[in-house]
Amino acid sequence: MATSTSSESEPQADPRGEPRADAEAAAATGAAPPEPAPRRPRGVITDEGVARLRARIGVPEPNPRPPHYRLPGADAFRHVATAYGDDNPLYAEEDYAAGTRWQGLIAPPPLVGGDTLIGEDEVAEVPADRRDLMKGDPLRGVHAFYSASVREWWAPLRPGTRVRRRNALVGVHDKVSEFAGRAIHEWTGQVFADAAGGPLSGQYKMMIRTERSKARARGKYTAIEPAPYTDDQIAEIEQAAAAETRRGALPRYWEDVAVGDELGPMVKGPLTVTDIVCWHVGMGMGLYGVVPLRLAVANRRRIPGFYHRDELNIPDVLQRVHWDPEYARRSGNPTTFDYGRMRETWLIHLCTDWMGDDAWLWKLRCEFRAFNYVGDTQWLRGTVTRHYLAEGDRPAVDVELIATNQRGAVTTPGSATILLPSRERGPVVLPDPPGGANTLTETLDAIIDRFAE
Repeated sequence: MATSTSSESEPQADPRGEPRADAEAAAATGAAPPEPAPRRPRGVITDEGVARLRARIGVPEPNPRPPHYRLPGADAFRHVATAYGDDNPLYAEEDYAAGTRWQGLIAPPPLVGGDTLIGEDEVAEVPADRRDLMKGDPLRGVHAFYSASVREWWAPLRPGTRVRRRNALVGVHDKVSEFAGRAIHEWTGQVFADAAGGPLSGQYKMMIRTERSKARARGKYTAIEPAPYTDDQIAEIEQAAAAETRRGALPRYWEDVAVGDELGPMVKGPLTVTDIVCWHVGMGMGLYGVVPLRLAVANRRRIPGFYHRDELNIPDVLQRVHWDPEYARRSGNPTTFDYGRMRETWLIHLCTDWMGDDAWLWKLRCEFRAFNYVGDTQWLRGTVTRHYLAEGDRPAVDVELIATNQRGAVTTPGSATILLPSRERGPVVLPDPPGGANTLTETLDAIIDRFAE
């Protein structure tokens, strides 16, 4: 499990890689700070706190930041794909895309979702009769680990489409583990639709809330020391990258795939700060709206707890853990590290390169178990584990995915469901939204029912 977050003192690094400051969560919306909620035990999971958290399931609330791409077009598609190292012309070249079964550009899967990447809120504010319920954190001071992400896609996003979104807590599961005793699995859902209201995709993120002490979390990774590469090792990585293939326009028919078939390997790394800079060019600056110069002054006044002073007494964002080794060490890490979402997009890339442009990535799930430090190399592989007809007699395969670093540690295991074209059954038929939903409200309700199971 990656490092923890806490609202008790200095904000820590989020295991997805993004710093969190729970005490400033309300301020991150840009709204005035809420009235203080009734005092509750700090750092303790209580039955009353869990019940209050569960009462929030399904209550819509706006996303804290406006979308990075309000009207994503061809350039946005290209920048996002480039951010995670994908040069598929299906996302970037109009002439090429026009000759595919999609008959034009479609967005790379990572764009259709992703925190503050796209989507204007369908609900502008918390309903008046739920505002008291939504004040504060029912598990105040309890550590939070960004542990897993689940995504699904139901329809392609076309250039110039204005995207709508709806956000809510969708599941609260009470667990017991040997590692941390009582733990709460807190699932939030974000669903996206096109301007006409047709559901496009969903993204569900799990935070594990535990009472584990910060002292145990700190220093867990300090024994890891970045090691230099030899020239031969760099040459081996570069040769592996050059040998990677993209299926592209050549259909991968369902009848030609069998259980045990392998995806990859795909190599990502060695990770550099430049890679992280390029990531931000396409993916934006995330939840806390990091901005420069005069805009940064206003942002600092809005969420002061997200800023700390550097060695020159200059305030800067905690997100700096991704490009400043000293800031990373303050969070208990040996050096700077990536975002968990980067590895999620890499697993997506592994799938789309293998499946070809005529196929459809339907579902993907991954867990963030360890950090990917600057200097680390991730080797991505997959194996077909199931070959079957999915609901609606759709030819499908399930794939087990894994990202392993050069030290042999599994950082990001996952799985995916891919719909493939069939010689007998024809082109891919896009999947239905959960419960056959036609609106975001119906979609989110169906997701809540799913997590209740």
